[in-house]
Amino acid sequence: MQNNTKKVFVDTDVCIDLLSGRMPFNKTAEILFSLADNRKLKICVSSLSFSNIDYVLRSQYSAINSRQIIGKFKTLVTVLPVDSKTIELAISSDFNDFEDAIQHACAIENSLTTIITRNIKDFKKSSLAILTPETFISLLN
Repeated sequence: MQNNTKKVFVDTDVCIDLLSGRMPFNKTAEILFSLADNRKLKICVSSLSFSNIDYVLRSQYSAINSRQIIGKFKTLVTVLPVDSKTIELAISSDFNDFEDAIQHACAIENSLTTIITRNIKDFKKSSLAILTPETFISLLN
């Protein structure tokens, strides 16, 4: 992978859009993750996202199928740790939603400057660039 490949943090909602086929959002998620598959983009997600993804997928699939889907998904992304410092940053943040605070802190801890999410309003207190998948893709083109 080239060192100048754009790195972005992708929120759980966009990952679930892709993996659960959530319409109509899955199409844009497919475009975004195909960029990662083709090594034109490096997508980072927090380790926290995996439990949330599994929770949603298990309402659609068996536990075995959910794990298979997650295993394939993991090959597309870089998994970032959620550690004690990440939790401390989230606790001290102004975010109303604690899960969003953790995601945001994880992105900051890993020096990322862009979060891709459909929940723009939940990140309004962020100092990072917060973009929808559609906006991000349009800026690439």
